[in-house]
Order: sequence, then structure tokens, then C-alpha cells
Amino acid sequence: MSSAERNAVVLLSGGMDSATVLAIAREQGYVCHALSFRYGQRHRAELDAAARVAKSQGAARHQVVDLDLSLFGGSALTDSRIDLPESPSEGIPVTYVPARNTVFLSVALAWAEVLPARDIFIGVNAVDYSGYPDCRPAFIEAFEHLANLATRAGVEGRHLTIHAPLQYLSKADIIRRGTELGVDFAETVTCYGADDEGRACGVCDACRLRAQGFIDAGLSDVTRYQPKG
Repeated sequence: MSSAERNAVVLLSGGMDSATVLAIAREQGYVCHALSFRYGQRHRAELDAAARVAKSQGAARHQVVDLDLSLFGGSALTDSRIDLPESPSEGIPVTYVPARNTVFLSVALAWAEVLPARDIFIGVNAVDYSGYPDCRPAFIEAFEHLANLATRAGVEGRHLTIHAPLQYLSKADIIRRGTELGVDFAETVTCYGADDEGRACGVCDACRLRAQGFIDAGLSDVTRYQPKG
């Protein structure tokens, strides 16, 4: 394999899905370059988690990019004036960050051209997710098409592939797969409202999906939760 064929950029948020994706990419023989973003999110606990995961899973490099989407707001994750929801809602939730995955994949694409790498991994899911439009299979397919039109690599015939290996897995399936690959989910942070110690709130959408996933997988929930009351 050429160096480009060995390299992969893996979007790593610090949550359980992206940690599993990193493990999958490594299992497939890629040299993984983990990419995280300091994008104006409510807490830094997930970035601390991303650093732990990148180290424990042997990423070749972990790059954190500053990209402040809180300048625009429009999401409960980037605007503290918008309350985090504590119960399920209809339609696209207020935790949707406008165009986030489009922006993140664009930066990943730029890094992939420089490394070089032909493969980008992302942990989007269309089964147990919160209704985000940029997690759908049609979006991933469209972005891969764009990637091969908009880059020197694509124009010169070095096809770029966007991998979404969790696309059709349930949360329980993701937890089982990650466990098989040795992912330590205690290192990860999924919660939208985690505290400075990385402890989960237990009531947001992300927490509910994660907790139910452990139940459905028949495994103990290793999440650290904030004290009640």
C-alpha cells in the first residue's frame, strides 16, 4: 500500500461513536490521524476525552482545530442562552449545530490532501440519532461526490472515500462492536451538558441514547454521572 492508502483522517469528538470508529479504522489497517474541533461547544470535557481516546488507541497524531461556531450560535450546544432539552422533542432538535458535519468534513478533507490520505472516517448514524440532517446516508454520499470534484486529489484520479461504518448500526450494536475492539467507553464523553470532570447529566438526548444502548447491549453502563440533587 502507498502512504496515502495507509493514512486515514478520523473525526474524533470524544464520544462513544467516534471512539468506535477510530477502533474500526485501526482494525482495517489504517494509520489514523485523529481530528477534533474546539468549536465553541459548552464544555471541554469531550476534547479531554478525545485526547484520552486518541492516546489509548494509538492514533499517529491528534490535531485539535479552533473553529468558533459560537460566533453564529443557533444551537443549544454553542449558545448558553438556549436551554438544553431534557425530554424528547419532535423534528430537528435545538442541539443541532448548523452545518457542523459539513464544516468538519471540509477541514478533514483539507488535511487528507496534505497528509496525503484517501480515506476519511466519521461516526454519523442514521438509526439511534437525534434527527440531525447531516447524519443521513444521502449527506455522506453527496459529500463524497463533492470531495472528488473539489480537490486536486479527486481531479487527478486519487479517489477519496468518506467512511461511515456506524451508519446503520443501533447504539447497542455500536457498543458491542466497540467492546469487541477493546474500546474503553469509560474514557468517552457523550453528554451535551457534561461538567468539568466529564460527568454526564443523565437527562439530555445523548445521555438517554447512550444509557439505553448499554441496556440493549446487555452490558454495564460505565458512564460517570453527576450527583443528583
